[in-house]
Amino acid sequence: MMAPEGIGALLRGIREAAGLTREEQAAVLQAAQDGKWFDPENLKRWETEKRLPTPMWHALLAECYGTSTEEIVRAVVASRRRRRLHRLIGEEAREEGPAVDRRKFLGVAAAATGMAGLPDIAEARQGINAGLSASDSGDLAYLSGAFERHRGGYRGRPPNEVLGQMKGDLDLLRELLGRPHPASVRKDLARTAAGITGLVAIIQHDRGEQRDAVGWFATAEQAARESGDRHMLAWVLSRHAMVPLNYGAPHAAATMAIRARAEAGRSPSAAGALAAAVTARSLAAVGDREGALRAVADARAAAARLDSVQGADTWFGYPPQKHHVHLSQAFTLMGRTREAYVEQESALALTTSPSVMTRALIAVDRAACVRAEGDPATAADLAVRAWLQLPAAYCDGLVRSRVESLCQSLPGRPGSTLRDALMSR
Repeated sequence: MMAPEGIGALLRGIREAAGLTREEQAAVLQAAQDGKWFDPENLKRWETEKRLPTPMWHALLAECYGTSTEEIVRAVVASRRRRRLHRLIGEEAREEGPAVDRRKFLGVAAAATGMAGLPDIAEARQGINAGLSASDSGDLAYLSGAFERHRGGYRGRPPNEVLGQMKGDLDLLRELLGRPHPASVRKDLARTAAGITGLVAIIQHDRGEQRDAVGWFATAEQAARESGDRHMLAWVLSRHAMVPLNYGAPHAAATMAIRARAEAGRSPSAAGALAAAVTARSLAAVGDREGALRAVADARAAAARLDSVQGADTWFGYPPQKHHVHLSQAFTLMGRTREAYVEQESALALTTSPSVMTRALIAVDRAACVRAEGDPATAADLAVRAWLQLPAAYCDGLVRSRVESLCQSLPGRPGSTLRDALMSR
């Protein structure tokens, strides 16, 4: 059992308040060491108090967590005291046997914490703690960890597989939300709910389930508002804007992206950068080239200000690869093919994971550029090749929608060729 005032609670509390995963916090620690590798598992051991940070880490932790070295030392001491307490309790229990008297048990605990002679007070405090802390702490911790696992993206897995893996977590989330919790726990749970339901909405968007995606985003927005976390709300709105953007309602997308940018505020954030990029694509889609180019400049300026955490390659980050993919689409819609090709090459150069969907979307953008340059036959060939190489699990939803849009712009035989390919799968 961890000490409530110990180092594990301190590190995790500060990290979660900042909206960071363990991997993202580890990246902060690594950057503070001039890039020297820092294992996220080490941070996990500290947060769960399987290990305690040694003095060599105290100054670095204070710097990266925005606290003092004294506070880090105090928390480590509290955790060490808690460990000693449990060792003493274990030794006493073994000596007394299963029928150990509860007052003697509490007496050992009181002696270890400087409260010898007051077992009734110690027992009262234990009851108060039990009443204040939800009995669902294990489930809440599990959901928080599940949120971290899922936010990393597809990682080569098809959308249906990822959605299936999330089903059990959604059931647990629904159950927990139906139970009473202290206000602070409820806010944390609401934030986790916003993140998890937002991830489901992204997957449904990618699968082409537009109506369901909008419903999940509405749930995520409600949870984000309840949590009071404006950065989470900005993220939900910016991701939500991509539903109308990718499925034929660019005006609605632009309106929602503006709301996202307002919630994100002036401080650098992945949500703000994404919202600017969505605005650029939306305005390009409705023919407002000047507005689109201004939004492109905003997106570039916002992306340049992101730190390693905000720029992480997760569904909550705005990594350079995704930045170039968005700008590729914006320039493609504007017919500025030279700039679109540059963005496509930049995106591909940064694509090291399978990124099946990303590669397919870039290929369709390239075909659309070729079409804009007056070569519909080659455009059809490029699109057909990309479509036929696509794994079956990715042939519905976003990629199909984008290929169908290109197909409608191709005249005569090229259009028929691509249409036949679409109908074959």
